[in-house]
Amino acid sequence: MPYPLDNTLPVSATEPYVLVADDDAPTRCFLGDAFRQFGARVALAASGSEAQALTRDEPFDLLVLDCRMPDGGAVEILNYLRNDQHARSVYSPAVASSAELDTDAQQALLAAGFHAVLPKPCTLQDLREILALATSSHRHLPVLDDSLALNTSGTPAVVQALRGLFRQELLNLCGELDELSADTKALEARLHKLRSSCGFCGAASLSEHIVSLQQHLKLEHRGAMLPLAAFRRSVQQTIEALSVT
Repeated sequence: MPYPLDNTLPVSATEPYVLVADDDAPTRCFLGDAFRQFGARVALAASGSEAQALTRDEPFDLLVLDCRMPDGGAVEILNYLRNDQHARSVYSPAVASSAELDTDAQQALLAAGFHAVLPKPCTLQDLREILALATSSHRHLPVLDDSLALNTSGTPAVVQALRGLFRQELLNLCGELDELSADTKALEARLHKLRSSCGFCGAASLSEHIVSLQQHLKLEHRGAMLPLAAFRRSVQQTIEALSVT
């Protein structure tokens, strides 16, 4: 183990399965050892081709992909994966890591579909927070939970009316999210309001994504960018589900 690890940090109660792909051996070893300390199972890859083969055959809960590797970096791996519906890790949260990333490059990676960006060198705290993406992926919550909505709102008629209003709220949000993501206070306020609506309408999965965003905002953590890609997908899935209810 090339780096000492802080054994006082808590280990996750779950056992997420993490892929670490990096062509730098010391970095690969450090990341792998850190994730294992936090309770994860870890597979290692030293090139893009190795990472692609593993993501095709293994159901990972988190992918940590270096931006520059032989046979393709993080972007190439993610593009390959998202276009192969038979890959077992096709929907796994993905994190791009690099030692050279300015703000524009980070935003471009998030727009490409990464859940977070991990600048190197990183700390154990960075990795613990990144691992939260994997532990949250163990929760397979329904897009709409009718029993939750009825318990909160009372009657099917009330739930139906509230869901109609909620759908319009989400459609409005889609057009405002880019602007909101640049204003932390405005985004926090919008998420608080939206989370309340999720409870009344039984939007269980979206509520979980909102919690994740709120946690990132409270931490003000620069090592892991806001997981907006997953949030956008959840918003769209909820809109689609509301359209057929």
